[in-house]
Amino acid sequence: MIPGALAGLGAWPAWIGHHGYALLFAASVAEGPLVTVAAAFLASQGLLNLAAVYATVVLGDLAGDALYYAAGRWLLGRLPLGGQRAGRLRRRVEALRGYLLAHPGRVLLFGKLTHSAGFAVLLAAGAARVRPGRYMLYNLLGTLPKSALLVLVGYFFGRFSDGLRGDLRIAGIAGLTLAVLGALALARQLRAIDPASFE
Repeated sequence: MIPGALAGLGAWPAWIGHHGYALLFAASVAEGPLVTVAAAFLASQGLLNLAAVYATVVLGDLAGDALYYAAGRWLLGRLPLGGQRAGRLRRRVEALRGYLLAHPGRVLLFGKLTHSAGFAVLLAAGAARVRPGRYMLYNLLGTLPKSALLVLVGYFFGRFSDGLRGDLRIAGIAGLTLAVLGALALARQLRAIDPASFE
């Protein structure tokens, strides 16, 4: 049973080549850093194109930023949010609004480069009605070097890991992480919201 399953992994390189970029885009909207490293690793094994990986994760990251902005601008004030976690989020967003109005570029770049603070910063930018063009420009400026660094980490890890280099079956297993990591990231985002806040 197990040998047969492992033999079936030989089909993964072709599957990744056909569907990898669409899956990569969707996953990078939810969780850019982990997915970027995994995709760059696949590129080091010849399963994906490195330049295409970089372009895809940048676009996916910016798409996620746009969704957060929209949520902060049009949804945050309308949802009947309550509970301890939601209260903390509201306080963080309100505290950031003033800083965003005074120094949008500095705050947005800080949010992009510090992953833990990014969620609140992006929501606050929408709530503060930062101009969309300026918002996307600063996020692009932050995303380009951040994504490039993550791509290099994943790529060189794949190139210089003696135990993994050249083993397409293990690379095929790693390809599964593109789907798994996206699902885990989405679950983590959902857990950050207090379910009682929607009652």
